[in-house]
Amino acid sequence: MAKVLSRPKSIVRGGNTRKFTRAELERMYDAGILHPDETIELIGGELVAKELPMKSAHATAIRLCVRALQKAFPEEAGYLVDTQLPLALSERDLPLPDVAVVEGSIRDFAYAHPTRAVLVVEVSEATLRLDRHTKASLYAWAGIPEYWIVNLMEGVQEVFREPAPIAGRPYGYGYRQQAVYQAGESITPVAQPEAVIAVDDLLPPRETG
Repeated sequence: MAKVLSRPKSIVRGGNTRKFTRAELERMYDAGILHPDETIELIGGELVAKELPMKSAHATAIRLCVRALQKAFPEEAGYLVDTQLPLALSERDLPLPDVAVVEGSIRDFAYAHPTRAVLVVEVSEATLRLDRHTKASLYAWAGIPEYWIVNLMEGVQEVFREPAPIAGRPYGYGYRQQAVYQAGESITPVAQPEAVIAVDDLLPPRETG
C-alpha cells in the first residue's frame, strides 16, 4: 500500500502567504507579472511552480500515459485525455495535472476549463511528497474517483481510489484505497472496467550504470 507522508511545504512564489483566486492568476499573466513561460498551479490559493526544467524521463512518462489512456478512454467514447491543462476545481484551486481524463469533447471547453475528471495522473520525482499528500487530498475533495502517481523515484505506479472525508488531510479528504503496482502487473481503471493497462506501458525505462 502507498505510504502517505507528512505534509510538504508549499512551493510558493516569493514565500507570499496571500491567497489568490483563479481570476487573479489570469490577471497576473495578462499584466506580465507572471511570464508566459512560467507554469504555475493554484493550490489552495497558493501559487505553486510546476517542476521545471522537465527531465526527459518525466516527459517520456507523460507520453506513455497519454498513449495508454487514449486507448482505454477513446475520444469516440466521449473522453478527452489532456496533458498539463487546467482543472478548475474551485475558485482557489487550478491544478495542471500531468495527465487528466475528462468527459466531453474539445469544443465543450471553449469557454470554461473542465471542473471534474474521471482519472488524474501526476508524474512524480522531486514533487513526490506534494503529489502524495496535498494533491491527493485536493483530488479526493474534488470527487475525482481515481488518482495515479507515476513514481519515477521507485519505478512503480501508485493508485489511489475511493475519495472520502479523512481528518487531518489538507482538504479534509483523502483516498481510502492506496495500492502500489510493480512492473509486470496491470491496472483496470475504475471508469473503464473493461480496459487493462500494463504498468510497463506507463513507466519509462530506468537508467542503468
